[in-house]
Amino acid sequence: MDGQDEHQTVAPAESARADIYDEDGVIRSSFLAQIGAAVAEGDTAALKRDVTALHSSELGDLLEALLPEQRRELVRLLGTDFDFGALTEVDEAIRLDIVDNLPNAQIAQAVQELDSDDAVYILEDLDQEDQDEILSQLPFTERIRLRRALDYPEETAGRRMQTEFVAVPPFWTVGQTIDYMREDKNLPDRFSQVFVIDPTFKLLGAVDLDQILRTKRAVKIQDVMHETRHAIPATMDQEEAAREFEQYDLLSAAVVDENDRLVGVLTIDDVVDVIQEEAEEDLMRMGGVGDEELSDSVLSTSRSRVPWLLVNLVTAFLTASVISLFDRTIEHIVALAVLMPIVAGMGGNAGSQTMTVTVRALATKDLDIYNAWRVIRRELGVGLINGTVFAILIGVVAGTWFGNANIGGIIAAAMVINMFAAALAGILIPLALDRLGIDPAVASAVFVTAVTDVVGFFAFLGLATWWFGML
Repeated sequence: MDGQDEHQTVAPAESARADIYDEDGVIRSSFLAQIGAAVAEGDTAALKRDVTALHSSELGDLLEALLPEQRRELVRLLGTDFDFGALTEVDEAIRLDIVDNLPNAQIAQAVQELDSDDAVYILEDLDQEDQDEILSQLPFTERIRLRRALDYPEETAGRRMQTEFVAVPPFWTVGQTIDYMREDKNLPDRFSQVFVIDPTFKLLGAVDLDQILRTKRAVKIQDVMHETRHAIPATMDQEEAAREFEQYDLLSAAVVDENDRLVGVLTIDDVVDVIQEEAEEDLMRMGGVGDEELSDSVLSTSRSRVPWLLVNLVTAFLTASVISLFDRTIEHIVALAVLMPIVAGMGGNAGSQTMTVTVRALATKDLDIYNAWRVIRRELGVGLINGTVFAILIGVVAGTWFGNANIGGIIAAAMVINMFAAALAGILIPLALDRLGIDPAVASAVFVTAVTDVVGFFAFLGLATWWFGML
């Protein structure tokens, strides 16, 4: 019977998800068309039936799949039944598009039903004037909590924390604590720790819920609490906070201000979002596209890409100037023009491999002053070995292709030089940028490509000019 009951409980959820998503995890076109038709007809009853049962992440996927006008109309038709938690699951452009078309009074009503971290996530992108108007309509306690979180810098633990938490004095008994958790209606819906504080709200320790459940009611909290060794400063960068969770396998952590007073709690669900966002941000920056999102407009996307394309243009002219130094050699030996892209391209790919590993290691703090030289030696060794392997391969092919062993030998030597230089640039450039306080994920790619192009062309054409000049 237990197995049958469990199957009956899980099956409807699985069936509902299958109705929404296909086998690749993409929203089914049939479901999308069904919602679109209901929006077009203004069928509020059908929308409430089909949409309000969705998880906030599923509703977020639906909002991203709809056209902008359908999205706005869906939110309008649902009214107070719209789950504002879905706005934390969509791109910033979509979130602002929806919020900008809603009255501040409705937003104020909605954020009161959200956890404080989700409310801050929605409010932080609004204009200061709108923020103030919305906050003025909230109860005093709620307003103070949200304002305090919004006052912390962006991308810090203070912005990510949830200001609802459970805290008790050390002299309470386990029984008093359990009764408090049962009776107080203002406590958060989900939590895994009870924090222990003194009268000034200074953090003393914490007790896990499983410890409370296993302890007799008469025992005092101070006798079963443990020190919170991993309390997170509210001003700590969110990526650093996520690393604390990863290193110590935390489910939640206290957030404290500069006076060690408890101001909030950071939970694993928010940290997972941070890890994903930071990984995506590093990947996007390495491509020179900044904070671009799929929902951004053509103009904003173009603006975000132009700066690094301009830098790339400058480095391209530098590369072209190197080639121009050897124009006479190229005119006499056409094979050089054919083979030049091979040397530069292989060097660029090798440099990108080393650069990617280095940037990620810097981001995760796996690469530091203590192991930098060891990693540099490793990458140089890899560059030398790979350069030799491909030099032999390309040298044989080029020599056979053009029937000239000299050309095969020249491109082989240039390949070794450029692969070695690529490995050196791929690790030293990110390290240098990081030491200068410049995000290596943003700037490394352009400079590494420039180095491999310049060195590749100079080595290949320079060797060819020297060698054939001696013949």
